[in-house]
Amino acid sequence: MGPGSDTAPGKHIPALPEKIILDPEVVHSPMARKVTARLPEAQVMILEPGQNLCHLSDADNSLVIYLKHFRGRFLRPCPATSRYRCCGYQIIHIGENCPLNCSYCILQAYFQDRTVKVWANQHDLMHQLDEAFSKDFRKQFRVGTGEFTDSLALEHLTGYSSDLVEFLNNYSNVCLELKSKIIDLSWMKKALSSQRILPAWSVNSQEIISAEEKGASSLEERLQAAGKCAEQGFRVCLHFDPIIHYPGWEKGYSRTVEMIHDYLQPVNIAYISMGSFRYMPVLKELIEHNHPQSSYIFNEFIMGMDGKSRLLLPLRTEQFRLIAQKLKAGGISKQIYLCMESDLVWKEVLGCTPNDLGGLDKHLLNLSFGRKN
Repeated sequence: MGPGSDTAPGKHIPALPEKIILDPEVVHSPMARKVTARLPEAQVMILEPGQNLCHLSDADNSLVIYLKHFRGRFLRPCPATSRYRCCGYQIIHIGENCPLNCSYCILQAYFQDRTVKVWANQHDLMHQLDEAFSKDFRKQFRVGTGEFTDSLALEHLTGYSSDLVEFLNNYSNVCLELKSKIIDLSWMKKALSSQRILPAWSVNSQEIISAEEKGASSLEERLQAAGKCAEQGFRVCLHFDPIIHYPGWEKGYSRTVEMIHDYLQPVNIAYISMGSFRYMPVLKELIEHNHPQSSYIFNEFIMGMDGKSRLLLPLRTEQFRLIAQKLKAGGISKQIYLCMESDLVWKEVLGCTPNDLGGLDKHLLNLSFGRKN
């Protein structure tokens, strides 16, 4: 099956890798067979013992997919900080790096090339997940795959999200969020129920998407796909992250909220997060080098308690308040939360703190499973 042969609604095909690198242990794995069949023109190379991966990657920084035998933990907590309120999200770790080219992406500080790693030993992943999820079915999990990679950007090649959706059909205590900037709804046909799969998209103003999110779907494409998911009974998640301060941001983000109201009803939305652009020092240097046109890094920032630079408090609360007020005007209220902000900001923007909601992790777990607080 070729990369463009899936006729799932709202399909968006990102750039295709030009080279496939395989660990010897996964050469005959289902994932390797699937990816090589879907990239018949790509060069295939096997990483021999002791061989350095960078020697096989292209010097011109073209896109490479590396199918790896991963030996670490597949299920892990979100890498948050104790200084700010975290949502309690857990990561199903399916790979690292992203084929998109968003200027602000933190992954460029973690990974120095365009080699996208995919864990091809899926049997081990499923085994670890089963051990964690089946110990006590009374314990509920809110998990997602969109932390170290985009959940759907390689779906047309790997089918990873479809495999996970099918696997998790048997675990009534697990809610899976698929977070992306790409449109690929092929996973829908593997879901036996719409109740525990949360399709999720990052949203921004179209000006920021056009200028800073190269290779991603447009805002309208994302919201059209969200609307299609809602029509099929799925509740969707939206993430305003990173919210960026730029000339005309009020009009840009207001239009984004208007479009959300055009495509979705409040009942269709599980939750919406808001997070301001923040960066570690090395990320600013990388943005300056890799994306010299991106001027937002020269805004007014201050060092936060977590060692990251953040937009000045009055500026970011102003942005939060505008977006929150416009969401609430359309009936979206209890689903809104702030990502990595203090109780002070919560109080100023939303009029409450996570403690008032019973704890942010518990609140979002309730929203994920469709329970009213």
